[in-house]
Amino acid sequence: MRRYVYEALHPEIYHGYGKKAPFFEGWYFKVISADEQSRYAIIPGIFITDSVSEGDTAQSHAFIQVLDGMTGHATYHQFPLTFFYADAEIFDVRLGNSRFGADFLSLHIEDEQMSLHGELKFEDIARWPVKLTSLGVMGPYGWLPFMECYHGVVSLNHQISGSLVVNGQTLIFDGGRGYIEKDWGQAFPSAYVWQQTNHFDTPGTCLSASIAMVPSVGRTFRGFTVGFYHHRHLYRFATYTGAFIEKLEISDDRVVWSIRDSRYCLEMTSERAVGGLLLAPVRTEMHKRVDETLKASVYVRLFRLDGSLVFEGLGRNAGLEVHGNLGTLLGSS
Repeated sequence: MRRYVYEALHPEIYHGYGKKAPFFEGWYFKVISADEQSRYAIIPGIFITDSVSEGDTAQSHAFIQVLDGMTGHATYHQFPLTFFYADAEIFDVRLGNSRFGADFLSLHIEDEQMSLHGELKFEDIARWPVKLTSLGVMGPYGWLPFMECYHGVVSLNHQISGSLVVNGQTLIFDGGRGYIEKDWGQAFPSAYVWQQTNHFDTPGTCLSASIAMVPSVGRTFRGFTVGFYHHRHLYRFATYTGAFIEKLEISDDRVVWSIRDSRYCLEMTSERAVGGLLLAPVRTEMHKRVDETLKASVYVRLFRLDGSLVFEGLGRNAGLEVHGNLGTLLGSS
């Protein structure tokens, strides 16, 4: 019980000790240079299964995924479980010669797919608050032991310094912006929309929003969590806060989503863009999923119910994923 409480209060750390298969955990680092011409998603993680298959991806292993957000090219670097180490008390993950934490990453990948080396440091980290009554982005749901997938936001926004050498080309990230989140559990939701941007004209403003079909004790419900961080204040909209969806429309070109609670209304219109294919967990394997792009945009309006405007602006370099049976999200099936 003591370990369970400690992990719940520290969503950023590794949660896999003592867990039985199937289990996965992955951390998502989004790094974008100051000139916005270098955009990468770097995802270290681990996948544990008791399933036996001829394909390597169906066996237990650790991994680092790399998505070039400018080209859409994605690589999947697989490692034996013995190459994976995670500190039990703090966010310190090591995978081969690479290392990851809340305020840094150090990458050393050299194989037939790519050469990637370098170190990035993160400062002025904007954290999603974690307390006993609300475990970060999961809120009170973070205490439930039977959820199929848990989600955490490690940093809503931070400044980057350092450089990466990608296939011999040096990319400078000094003055860039980054974001860190993570997922862990048994499998990804069957359907979801996820979007994130911290590139508004107002420095430090950022959006992290997701809606998914959430399995829970014999039924599945539509749940969502949205955090809009502006002038160092976090506006939270979630199923557990009493917020509700006014509109959700998904087409090939855009996602239109508006949410309301007792004080505010948040409107988000996302323009979709082509991305790259990443691997995501189901119970028995890591499998191909829909495009993730770092080229989307999200137009955001936040206003009070009396009509006064709090914020209006366009978020660039947005991460966007739309996956699964969207009819369940839209309530049509």
